[in-house]
Amino acid sequence: MNESETSHRPSQRERFLEAIVQSAIDYAIISLDLDGLVTSWNEGAFRILGWSAEEMIGMPATSFFTEEDRANGVPQREMTAALDEGRGNDERWHLRKDGTCFWASGEMMALRDQHDVVVGFIKILRDRTEQREQADRQRLLMHELGHRMKNTLSVVQSIATQSLRNATTLEEAASTLTARIAAYAKAHDLLLQRDWVSATLADIIDGSKINIGLERSERIKASGPLVKLGPQAALSFSLVLHELLTNASKYGALSSEDGVVDINWTIERQAEGEVLRARWRETGGPALTGAPDRNGFGTKLITATLRSFGDVELTYAREGVILDVTALLAKIQHSNEV
Repeated sequence: MNESETSHRPSQRERFLEAIVQSAIDYAIISLDLDGLVTSWNEGAFRILGWSAEEMIGMPATSFFTEEDRANGVPQREMTAALDEGRGNDERWHLRKDGTCFWASGEMMALRDQHDVVVGFIKILRDRTEQREQADRQRLLMHELGHRMKNTLSVVQSIATQSLRNATTLEEAASTLTARIAAYAKAHDLLLQRDWVSATLADIIDGSKINIGLERSERIKASGPLVKLGPQAALSFSLVLHELLTNASKYGALSSEDGVVDINWTIERQAEGEVLRARWRETGGPALTGAPDRNGFGTKLITATLRSFGDVELTYAREGVILDVTALLAKIQHSNEV
């Protein structure tokens, strides 16, 4: 072995440092020359970025920057920051060999020799995609929570205002207000049990019966196929059913011993898509002589709430109240703004 070969033989210390770098598999540790070409590529870089050391040594480090960052000169700015400030922070999207993106967190630093002369750069980064996505989900969740809280308070405010405005006594106002808010809260509970994704129409009917103390009543008949409601539709249908059940118990079919409420729904295929047809029908109660002279808040709530989803027809037939609702299934299932 000649003197030249001996002088280039790695020392024990160099071999030890190399072993440390290669064992850091959770980190991509990449060295570059002054032209930005890769001079070393550890096992972590292979696992995170996908290129092998043989593929990348001698190649420009810009290969794993996004096209947008390359066009904006981000790699060059990182090296300039490493030279001027000692290091350049690296918090951005990067590219893998297969073309997919991941969120990288790391920094670039200048490499200096024993005479303090810059001889290259070292870039260290870690895949933090999962943490980035978790933070994004948390921000989205907080935004969604704030949005829902505002809308919920708006609904409660409207219920309170109208309940108080139409009540004749404080006792009546307190009773009506409490019942309506309880119905709204019950629908919230159903949605929370399903991660705020959806509740079925049957769930909403059962919850409304429980809320008004009629869960064991055999005079409320409900039938129809499985229909999932989006959050807004679930809350709206819950409020409407509460009003209908309350009115039926006070003045309609459920106020007499022989009265019956029949709730049924079907799904029809039409040119514009699947359509929900739902009907509330009261029979056997006190005979009606037509529509009331003045529409109270309950009537307005029923019609206004459901018209945001489709067509609504409220009929005061002699044998009892009939409510028909026709709505595109897609509209009530994807109503996520609440």
